[in-house]
Amino acid sequence: MKIAIIGAGNMGGAIARGLAKGTLVASEDVFVADPSKESLNKLKAFDDRINVTTNNQEAVNGADWVMIAVKPWLVEEVIKGLQLNIEKQVIISIAAGVTFYNIADLIGDDATIFRLLPNTGISDKASMTLIASRLATQEQNQLMLDIFNEMGLAMLIPENQMGAATALASCGIAYALKYMQAAMQAGVEMGIPPQSAMKMVAQSVKGAAELILNNDTHPSVEIDKVTTPGGYTIKGINELEHAGFTSAIIKAMKVSNPTT
Repeated sequence: MKIAIIGAGNMGGAIARGLAKGTLVASEDVFVADPSKESLNKLKAFDDRINVTTNNQEAVNGADWVMIAVKPWLVEEVIKGLQLNIEKQVIISIAAGVTFYNIADLIGDDATIFRLLPNTGISDKASMTLIASRLATQEQNQLMLDIFNEMGLAMLIPENQMGAATALASCGIAYALKYMQAAMQAGVEMGIPPQSAMKMVAQSVKGAAELILNNDTHPSVEIDKVTTPGGYTIKGINELEHAGFTSAIIKAMKVSNPTT
């Protein structure tokens, strides 16, 4: 299966590297197009078997999947510059806010289209990747899930949830990092060296995530396990609530939803 990726920026490049590291797509079947030779050279340095070109059409010719990995405002320009075969090619967009309707209007109502929402964790095979599909078969949906589950965790959702999912899974990773930054600063103020504080906080956040993902539990359940009566943790939790922590997170997520 030949996969063409138009765009070798942070996300397009990360996906190309993830595909090359996976088991379901051969590196030789990954074709990446980008005007930046520097970006393409980085991909070749990572895996010389990845095919690169500065010509979008060259990458697309004969591809089974065509992934549009450019900024939202460039999607129309890029698609209009391509000769696509929508009877044989599956079109995949990672552009936030560009809907199935927008893409179908450019390439035809009969096109099979996926919208893909990975996050930056994909570079370390730890992405939360949200997928919505239009006119796709069950087999195509499953293959998409299988491929992106190799790069973290993938989930198939309706298109009308993509805006909220962008807030939770894409913007949300920045909010998690912001918490980590703040906790690290607190550690430094309390006398812990920056590098040590960073590792302590990062591993704690990773551990919290693994508890939820591996045990099908709930944050409230796990919080209760570490908040003993009169203990230090419950004092800190209450201080977070007094400062409006939960409300701030909810407000941040809601303003990050591009559909609201």
